[in-house]
Amino acid sequence: MTTPAFAEAIAAVAAAVEAELEALLPHAEGPQAKLHEAMRYAVLGGGKRLRPFLVAAAAELFGVRGAAPTRVGAAIELIHGYSLVHDDLPAMDDAALRRGRPSCHRAFGEATAILAGDALQPLAFEVLARSDYGADSEQRSALIAGLGVAAGSLGMCGGQLLDLMAEKQDWSLADISAMQRLKTGALIRYACEAGTILGRAPADAAAALGAYAEDLGLAFQIQDDLLDRGGEGVATGKDAGRDDQVGKATFVGVLGEARARQMLVELRAAAVGRLDIFAGRATVLSQLFDFVISRKS
Repeated sequence: MTTPAFAEAIAAVAAAVEAELEALLPHAEGPQAKLHEAMRYAVLGGGKRLRPFLVAAAAELFGVRGAAPTRVGAAIELIHGYSLVHDDLPAMDDAALRRGRPSCHRAFGEATAILAGDALQPLAFEVLARSDYGADSEQRSALIAGLGVAAGSLGMCGGQLLDLMAEKQDWSLADISAMQRLKTGALIRYACEAGTILGRAPADAAAALGAYAEDLGLAFQIQDDLLDRGGEGVATGKDAGRDDQVGKATFVGVLGEARARQMLVELRAAAVGRLDIFAGRATVLSQLFDFVISRKS
């Protein structure tokens, strides 16, 4: 169960990351104004900022707050934003809506949307490479390397390819879980990993947070599948029902709604158990899990 304090904490992180993104993104001016406008459109003014909150919550377990978690959270949002722009393209999901408004390619055209995604990705690595946010050179190197793996062919991009391959295929629960650990889960796991890098966490604590993040990533996708099956576009902010329309392999498609909801309960129990190592100091992460599996968008 979430609390008012949790709601305030997640809102505070979202506001800090929004301000950081506003400062990091190029302004819509000069010869590249249209491109810059599309980049800002793709990233600013929307989203729950769950991944930045994970960075902040994980880092705080080890006494780290402020500029460093905010910068890393912003970098993750740049990668996440680029991935949504490209996922929405006609060659991928051909989505009309994202976060309750026209998808980037509908607003700016396909070519500009592709370039906006292309530009957001290197910006994420550039802002992590800077020395102005409190991470030392060793930490910055680890953060950059980790994000590269999480976003690349062995992470998010590889998972997206598997997702495209899964259309109209008879995939098992194990197949779908493996795909979603990459497509959705890789950036979620990286967010926890980044917090442990900033906090110089001991190996056992880092492993516990990594396992928690694995459970959270699967739960996030199951809830997404449930929302796609039963949600309305106005509520979810994106096209509802598209997974069924194109025959995508999903948790709900394989398990049915009742079993999918039971799997959320099981994942929550496992995830909360991973946090026992923190002796009650990680309640905010338990509440984050509740937030993820009860969200309506």
